[in-house]
Amino acid sequence: MSIARTLAERMGGKLRGESHVGQGSTFTLEMPLALASQAPAPLPHPLDPPAAAAEQKKVLLVEDNPVNQSVIEAMLRSLGLAVCTAADGLEAVDLVGRQRFAAVLMDCRLPHMDGYEATRRIRQLDNGTGLPIIALTANALDGDRERCMAAGMDDYLSKPLRRSELQRVLQRWLPGQTTATGDKC
Repeated sequence: MSIARTLAERMGGKLRGESHVGQGSTFTLEMPLALASQAPAPLPHPLDPPAAAAEQKKVLLVEDNPVNQSVIEAMLRSLGLAVCTAADGLEAVDLVGRQRFAAVLMDCRLPHMDGYEATRRIRQLDNGTGLPIIALTANALDGDRERCMAAGMDDYLSKPLRRSELQRVLQRWLPGQTTATGDKC
């Protein structure tokens, strides 16, 4: 419950709960959401000149937790990016081997193959050498950032994420990204 409340608060919302003996509990989540008719806010600073525009706007989110995946995917889409998802490191390596992405957001603890090994394997692929890979981890201990960088990751975000932190890091690695038109994986 405290994790869900923290996530809601970081996204500008509220989570409340009421409990009545013998009747059960009611939880209310209030989140500020943009209207569907509004275009997502683009990231500032246009590229000079854009190369393969559709590919530059698509990011791969590698996250095994469905709640985290939904929240982060919604943040990315609100920033105007198309999102493909993978639930484990094996799937991530396969997707990067078959198509181009502007960046990869990589959870470190994944089933089948962790994010560290997936990053090492992605770096061996033709289209994985210059690909920005941003670590997503719940670990915020000394040495975790260094371990991510040693595996070949380019940047580091700790969970739960704030949209503003995510946007700041993406602006560093994907300057000038605008609203994406397609999001097929």
